[in-house]
Amino acid sequence: MRYMLLIYSRETPITSEQEGGIALKHRDVMKEASERGIFHGAEPLQPTNTAVTVRKRADGEVLIIDGPFAETKEQLAGYYILDCANVEEAIEWASKIPTGCQGGEGCVEIRPLRTMKVAGA
Repeated sequence: MRYMLLIYSRETPITSEQEGGIALKHRDVMKEASERGIFHGAEPLQPTNTAVTVRKRADGEVLIIDGPFAETKEQLAGYYILDCANVEEAIEWASKIPTGCQGGEGCVEIRPLRTMKVAGA
């Protein structure tokens, strides 16, 4: 089953040296997952000040809001998509993701992906 591992961390300023170290740790995880044939993608996200939330009301009106939907201390920073045998394996991979590198805070939410059936496909 494919799982999305959603990475949450605080948006705190870091040096380019720290950023490079974090990127190397992520590359190690991606390389290992690729070698095991379960890697389907991973990307970091731009900061929350670049986000736009689109909300559609029941009457059809579309509202556009600057920023993320929720204001929290930890923000969605990126994701991995891995094809794991079960949630226990997904938990093992989540524990390898370097989220604690920004002040020792961060978490990874694990969500199974649903398969969408497209008519005519």
